[in-house]
Amino acid sequence: MALTTQDISKLNRIIKLAEKLITKDTHGLAKGRNGKPQRAKRNMRKRRTGRELVQFRKMLKAERKKGIPVAEMARKHGISTAYIYLL
Repeated sequence: MALTTQDISKLNRIIKLAEKLITKDTHGLAKGRNGKPQRAKRNMRKRRTGRELVQFRKMLKAERKKGIPVAEMARKHGISTAYIYLL
């Protein structure tokens, strides 16, 4: 099976792209489109019901009254900022 010059150039491009991806991932972090490392995906979703939900909302309101920034609270508890503002 003989390869044409187009096939060879396509294979060379694939090899260069693979090498580029390997060298970018030197720290074991996957890079996003903008070149910044992506966060490790964690299963942060947790469904709270009943008494636990009431307690969680009270805790969020108390933290908010203390003056803790919303962005920090959202990161800490794994919820959106909109949910905090909703309360």
